[in-house]
Amino acid sequence: MRHSVTRCIRIASMLWASMLLISCSSQTIESSEYEFSLQIAHINDTHSAFEPTPGQFSTPHRDVFNQWGGHPRLASRLQQHRLNAAEAGQPLLVLHGGDAWQGSAYFKLNEGQMNADILSRMQIDAMALGNHEFDLNNARLNDFISRVNFPLLAANIDASEDADLGQQTNLQPFTLFAFKRDQKRSVTPAEMTASLSDEVSRQHADGFTVVAVFGLVLDDMPTIAPNTGNVDFFDLTTSAQRTVDQLQAAGVDKVIALTHIGNALDVELASQVNGIDAIVGGHSHSLLGDFRNLALATSQRPYAERVSNPNGSTTTCIVQAGEYAQAAGLLHLSFDARGELTRCEGGNTLLSNAEWYQDQQRTVALDPSQSEAVHDFIGQQPNITVIDEDPALRQHIERTYQPALKEAYGDVIAHLASAISHLRRPGDNDSDQHGSRLAPLIAHAHYAFAAQPEVIAETGLQPDFALVGAGGIRSGLDAGELHEGIISLEVLPFASQLAVVPLAGSTVRQVLQETIEATLPEGAHAGRYPYGGMLRYQFVETQAGRHGELRQLDVNVGTLQQPDWQPLDDSRRYNVVVNSYLANGNDGWTSFYQAQREHSGRVDLAYHNGHLQAFPVDKVIASDGGYRPRYQGSALVCDDAEVRCNTDAVAVIEFMRRFPGQIQSATEPTVTLLRQ
Repeated sequence: MRHSVTRCIRIASMLWASMLLISCSSQTIESSEYEFSLQIAHINDTHSAFEPTPGQFSTPHRDVFNQWGGHPRLASRLQQHRLNAAEAGQPLLVLHGGDAWQGSAYFKLNEGQMNADILSRMQIDAMALGNHEFDLNNARLNDFISRVNFPLLAANIDASEDADLGQQTNLQPFTLFAFKRDQKRSVTPAEMTASLSDEVSRQHADGFTVVAVFGLVLDDMPTIAPNTGNVDFFDLTTSAQRTVDQLQAAGVDKVIALTHIGNALDVELASQVNGIDAIVGGHSHSLLGDFRNLALATSQRPYAERVSNPNGSTTTCIVQAGEYAQAAGLLHLSFDARGELTRCEGGNTLLSNAEWYQDQQRTVALDPSQSEAVHDFIGQQPNITVIDEDPALRQHIERTYQPALKEAYGDVIAHLASAISHLRRPGDNDSDQHGSRLAPLIAHAHYAFAAQPEVIAETGLQPDFALVGAGGIRSGLDAGELHEGIISLEVLPFASQLAVVPLAGSTVRQVLQETIEATLPEGAHAGRYPYGGMLRYQFVETQAGRHGELRQLDVNVGTLQQPDWQPLDDSRRYNVVVNSYLANGNDGWTSFYQAQREHSGRVDLAYHNGHLQAFPVDKVIASDGGYRPRYQGSALVCDDAEVRCNTDAVAVIEFMRRFPGQIQSATEPTVTLLRQ
């Protein structure tokens, strides 16, 4: 904001008055008195990773196997940032880019209550509303929002007509933060006693600098999330510009967008909207920055990228901090006397434990001299640190939540000699062109389940192949004991029923083409990326980040161990095994919906009173921006106490228990993505 002085106070001393007249001209004052700096510590897509996750990095001398993050370690890092900022006299915000839900067995057991408890202990200032926050129902989401001690932000929604969220006062379009030296105030629209302009003026009059943080969620949320209720979602760009204009008209010239739309859309948003100083993002799990010093993947887009706005004169600074509570970002922003952004820098830091191993199974620890060398190496790196867990939070998790978790994991179904990786998109995290090792295995397990004689007798359909979306698989598998609960509570936590869907080969080809192309842009949501069981393809990118074509698409008419590959026939109908959510056409698999709009010969599979039962589908209908099945006869209601819908996880558990030798047996890759 421009600051000008148009009059001066008379001072008795002529010498003092003459000095004042030099500085009290009608021109804009550009002195450092009016400059403002802000630090933002940020996280996103933490996905209930309350425990550390297995990790690996490299020093110049060796590969090191470690553990990353976890919420107690993350809490320690955030507290470090708070203490450092206080010591330096710098304002600090702690922001969460959304998707605190899902991802681990803790969430499966506690359905958001543990998330609210743990996050509320971490002194977060605001959180974006993520798509996975809609995974249960709006009553559970409303309970979560009511329990946390920070606001949930989304400026492009209207929840007023929703039975559960309509009266929720902690779900807000934006919140204001006012800073003066070591003081910080926050106020949401629901807390304002006067108009927005009057509130901003009051803060300025008290000598505070005002920063606004507003939220954005995916405008196609009903096709991404299963249960959005009666919440309306509006266009990202239009809503963002309208919100910025409203804030600026009220006198706010420092505006932060807290988004859960993915890095690619963050960049696009910045190029289409004026007035956003920084975007703190989530959804695409982008660990922005250069991590080649650790032999880890380096993002194509940098941390704190400045993107030009449509006015051609200002820029927006964009950041995001990875996934699963493994890292935290720290962004430094500075503004000049006009309120314009002059500094935009910082970085992500991976958070490691101090117990390091030589092997992936973590059975051979580094000797003391090796550990000392690793510790010295880490101390010289800007993007990794060793930090202890917050002891109080660790103790709280162990006493309050761990006992039930250990009981829930159940029997050992297999022993894995080595880890089985899962990456959403081939090429991610320096993976090869074939991508996930786990996704094709899960797809084959789904096919094998539906191909059992007793299941065919129930459905009346002989399956031909299976498809899975990468986003429905929430983690890979570590070496060692494999418990039932690892599959049902961690890897496939959504409890989705399997469906067998008769579809034309041309429809399958179209879905593959559309979903793969949608994931090509850097930072795109890769959760819809398809993998097959008894199906293989090669996709060649012809225009970097935009287009490509299927060069090979074959169906296996043999077995997993002795395949007989035949080209997919566009004119033939195939019985495709896929979870019901994707079978409906959600998450960008829209051609499946189009094929079932008038009629569907599909059958969904779930357990009723312990017995597998087929639920025939009449057709798929559009509903609240998403798609859902209309059943023939009795509807499948997964919330019923007698119903168990997680046949996706049951199929994998049964397959791994029955065929442990096939879990890690070498088979040829079924997915090949060739990038330019």
